[in-house]
Amino acid sequence: MLVDQFWKEIKGVNSAMLAIGSARHVPMSPYSRQEESAIWFITAQGTDLVTALTKGESDASLIVTGENDIHARIEGAAGLVQDRAKLEELWNPVASSWFDGIDDPDIRLIRLVPTEAEVWLTPGGLGFAFELVKSKLTGKQPDMGEHFSLAF
Repeated sequence: MLVDQFWKEIKGVNSAMLAIGSARHVPMSPYSRQEESAIWFITAQGTDLVTALTKGESDASLIVTGENDIHARIEGAAGLVQDRAKLEELWNPVASSWFDGIDDPDIRLIRLVPTEAEVWLTPGGLGFAFELVKSKLTGKQPDMGEHFSLAF
């Protein structure tokens, strides 16, 4: 099933570009949870993303590119969530490097619920090089993997 494949691939992504409403895309670490149909982010009070959400803007766009051979454009609805248990679940060394500990009062959680996605799964490394060489030798277009769209 393509939805399961999407969640499997997105789980391995360590960085992506997130925009919400009028806030521009910024690099963020996504934490995907298929069982919740959500992608989580840890951010700080005062960021453009949080400001957009506090103004009532919720349209979100997430761009994933190059990592783990997945490229994706994900659209959905985002919101701020206060959930200590979720923060403890997501907390990790990457997050801790941005804050004065898990009790930092500026920490904010963003929950993105995807509504649609366009996904490309491409061969990486040697697979990519092989397809390019094969294309030159055969005169045919290289097979650059799968491409699909999803509605959640």
